[in-house]
Amino acid sequence: QVQLVESGGGLVQAGGSLRLFCAASGSRFSFIKMGWYRQAPGKQRELVATITMGGSTNYDDSVKGRFAISRDNAKNTVYLQMNSLKPDDTAVYYCAADPWGRAEWNYWGQGTQVTVSS
Repeated sequence: QVQLVESGGGLVQAGGSLRLFCAASGSRFSFIKMGWYRQAPGKQRELVATITMGGSTNYDDSVKGRFAISRDNAKNTVYLQMNSLKPDDTAVYYCAADPWGRAEWNYWGQGTQVTVSS
C-alpha cells in the first residue's frame, strides 16, 4: 500500500524559512511526477509546485523565486524548501504523487501545518 508521509512543518516568522519532507513507501517504482499542494482555511486546495522524475519543475506564480522543489528518486523522497515566507503562505501542505504523469494525483499525504506569523 502506497503511503506518503510529510514532515517539517511548523511555526515561523515572516521572512523565515522551512523545509518540508515527503517520504513515499509501498511503491516498487518512482512516481513520474510528485508535487506539493496547500490549503488555507476557507480556501480551495491549490497546487504549489511539481517535479518530474527527470527533475523538471513547475511553480505557482505566488511562490516563484521563494520556494524550491527537489526530489531524491533513490530514496523516493521529495522536498520543498520555502524561503522568504509570508503570512499568506500559512496553510496545510500536502504531498501528492501522480504515478504516470497524467495529472492524476492518486496518492496523498496526511498534510503538515505551516504557520507564518507577521
